[in-house]
Amino acid sequence: MKTSELIGLTARQAVAGLKCGDFTPVELIEAAMARIEQVDGQVNALPIHCYERAFEQAEKLDTAAFRDPARGLFGLPIAVKDYNDVGAVRTTYGSPLYADHIAARSDATVAHLERNGAIPIAKANVPEWAGGHTFNPLFGITRNPWNTDLSAGGSSGGSAVAVATGMAWLATGNDLGGSLRTPAGFNGVVGLRPSPGRVPRGSRLQAFDTLWVEGPMARNVGDVALMLDAAAGYEACDPLSFDDPTSFSAALIPEPAPLRIAFSADLGIVPVAREVAQVCERAVRRFAGDGVEVSDEIPDFSGVLEAFQTLRAVLLGTMMGPLLETHRDRIAADIVRNIERGFSLSPQQVFSAERTRWQLYHKMAAFFEHHDFLLCPSASIEPFPVQQRYVEEIDGHPCETYIDWFSITFALTMTACPVIVVPCGLTAAGLPVGLQIVGKPRGEYALLAAAHHFEQLLGFCGQLPIDPRPPRPRPE
Repeated sequence: MKTSELIGLTARQAVAGLKCGDFTPVELIEAAMARIEQVDGQVNALPIHCYERAFEQAEKLDTAAFRDPARGLFGLPIAVKDYNDVGAVRTTYGSPLYADHIAARSDATVAHLERNGAIPIAKANVPEWAGGHTFNPLFGITRNPWNTDLSAGGSSGGSAVAVATGMAWLATGNDLGGSLRTPAGFNGVVGLRPSPGRVPRGSRLQAFDTLWVEGPMARNVGDVALMLDAAAGYEACDPLSFDDPTSFSAALIPEPAPLRIAFSADLGIVPVAREVAQVCERAVRRFAGDGVEVSDEIPDFSGVLEAFQTLRAVLLGTMMGPLLETHRDRIAADIVRNIERGFSLSPQQVFSAERTRWQLYHKMAAFFEHHDFLLCPSASIEPFPVQQRYVEEIDGHPCETYIDWFSITFALTMTACPVIVVPCGLTAAGLPVGLQIVGKPRGEYALLAAAHHFEQLLGFCGQLPIDPRPPRPRPE
């Protein structure tokens, strides 16, 4: 098959071809390399390559050694976010402190995928340590392929762009406050924030934290399910991880049982740009026309944003406090302020935040007694110019901090529920808009089934992969 034909395959088609011998992992690696050479100069998504290592893995691939052959990827090349360690490969976390750091071994997330037949070929660009816009002092800005003057979102911006442009069939992402979901929506791909513990995490992270999760990114829901099958499971270094015999790929049934969903454009707590809300509302009307019952009865999210900011500061202070003591002048100012906020919190603020999260979980449980899913936009705005560090206002509403503009995602982080983002339409400027779908706790199977059904109704995924598109004037 030609390179263009291999790149155009879905991940499921590529794995099927590997299984039956239509092509080899080496041929897919070479196709991905050619595609990266062709388009990455325009978007800057994959700054670190590990091709030689990938070829060595392909030569040594032993399908009999897979943890579970039914979950195997059979040598499929993937992109790995640069917050994840890949053994013997440069891993920087977007920070000058780690500019020349070579990871000794793959972290639990990557190692688990590798044991199920994934082959990392490149590291995907990230913001320095954290953030919603992918740029850093080492590699610069990652650009949105739908308009290269615009942001790819973050922090999994490089992963989302790699998938959208066909440089990789699958990519790892991770999500604290929306780092997987925001770029999925901005780039027209699918991203899943799984339940805590579903995908094992590396020992660099705070072991008992439930805000940060690892998750798959792909061009469509079925490919996300495929990657989740290969990524999910138990690893001893992650005390929250667990095994589950569920096949998530089996969730792709033609049509799920009758559904009752609730939709809110703003969760009652955040500003949302009018055009973004309208695109999502049109998509939900299509679901209603297909027999889905739609209501506006959502849980009360009062106090959740402040509580998340508090708990995020605690996490950053826990993880990065020692680094701040020795390298303060070499850490981004925004991250320094977030770490310091963790140091300045009172016990009462932490107690209040934990109570808010505890209460929200029970509100969600009550909501799911009468609804199957909760839906809302994946971002409050469409992609913004790359020159901006962050969004300062939304339709005239000022943003107080550099992460306020994606608060519609971190509100849902606090539920501990799995959340998938599917593209649901385009703005007048031709930019993708994502829709978050929230499922029941550990309800990834039903969530993927519904998302697959909605994806078929919307018909968006067939537009990928795309070639990067130059800036276009915005319609008046």
